[in-house]
Amino acid sequence: MAGVPTIDVDTIPIEDETWFRHTRPGADFWIAPDPPPDGRWQRGDVVRAIYVADSADTAWAEWYRALSERAVPSDRGFPRDLWRVRVTLERVADLSTAEALKALGLPTPRPSLGEWPRFQAVGERLFRAGFSAILSPSAARPETGRSLAVFRPVDRIAGVRPLGRPRHFDAAPPLPRGMRT
Repeated sequence: MAGVPTIDVDTIPIEDETWFRHTRPGADFWIAPDPPPDGRWQRGDVVRAIYVADSADTAWAEWYRALSERAVPSDRGFPRDLWRVRVTLERVADLSTAEALKALGLPTPRPSLGEWPRFQAVGERLFRAGFSAILSPSAARPETGRSLAVFRPVDRIAGVRPLGRPRHFDAAPPLPRGMRT
C-alpha cells in the first residue's frame, strides 16, 4: 500500500483468548478519558489504546508498577474493577521476545516512564503500518507476563469484548509473584 510505512516484525493472530483489564470502579469498559492518556506503546494525542494483560496477576502487577512509577502508595490505587476480556485480532505485532525487541532497537520493557518515548515511536510506526496491537513482555512481570496494547482509533474495537461484569476489589490484592516495580 503506497504511503504506509513498513516495519519488519513477526505478525501473529490472537484467537479467542481471555485477557484482563482493570478500570476505576463502576467505569464503563469502553471509557475513553479526555484527553486520551499516553501509554508505553503510544501517545494519546497520536492514537489511543487499551492495554490488557495475560492474567489477573499480570494486570495487578502492571497497576502496582504504574502506581509506583507515579509515587502513589498502592492502597491509594483502590478500589478497582477487574474485567475479563475476550480478544480476537488478526494483525498483532509480536514483540514478545528480547530478540524481537532488540531488532527494533528496544530493550526488554522495564518499569520506567523515562524509556517510554522510544517504545512510543515504535508503537506509532506499527499503528501506521496497519497493526491492530502489540504483544510484548510485561514491564512488571517480564519473566512470566505478557501485555497487549490494542490500538483504539475508534470508540470500540472489533475483536475485543468484555466478558460479563467486572470483579470489584475494594482493597489491593496480594502482590503477584515475580513482580518488579
